Amino acid sequence: MPAKGRGALPLRPFLRLRAAAAPSLAQSKFLPYTVCMCIIDATTRLDGLLARLKAQGLRLTPQRVAIVRELVTRCDHPSVEQLHTAILAEFPTTSLATVYKTIHLLKEQGEVLELGFGELGSRYDGRRPKSHPHLICTGCGAISDPPSQGPELDELVASLAGQSGFAVSAHRFDLFGLCPACRKES
Repeated sequence: MPAKGRGALPLRPFLRLRAAAAPSLAQSKFLPYTVCMCIIDATTRLDGLLARLKAQGLRLTPQRVAIVRELVTRCDHPSVEQLHTAILAEFPTTSLATVYKTIHLLKEQGEVLELGFGELGSRYDGRRPKSHPHLICTGCGAISDPPSQGPELDELVASLAGQSGFAVSAHRFDLFGLCPACRKES
């Protein structure tokens, strides 16, 4: 449990964390500063996204808001099924089709990034809907964003496009390996 000193902030003012996603953090009264900043960024993202959807005249049903909230607050790049399971406690009559339709709408608006894995299905990133690197664990299947992304990747893409004459419209950069938890187990 993080110390109650500098670098720790109380959980109450921020969005709730799901115990399934981060049990030790969700049970703690205090969160590390970096996690709290992540939550603050998610709150800003959620407010902006809902405002943009409303400005476009799209209906913001309670179920749709719950799906969007779940997408922007989760760091684990959930599948449609995981999103559906997460909101069922709050909205037990929500169908899987509602989640699929909401994801489709968000993809059309450029507000969610789909990570397709063929037969393994798709996972979704509602926190950072633009192309960026992902760390994918081959042990447990966890997907996460690197702690920081400098301009190097964008520079590499621009350089490759310039050298090849290829007009890059999107890119995907995935790094496969073992996460710290799986490395510890092996």
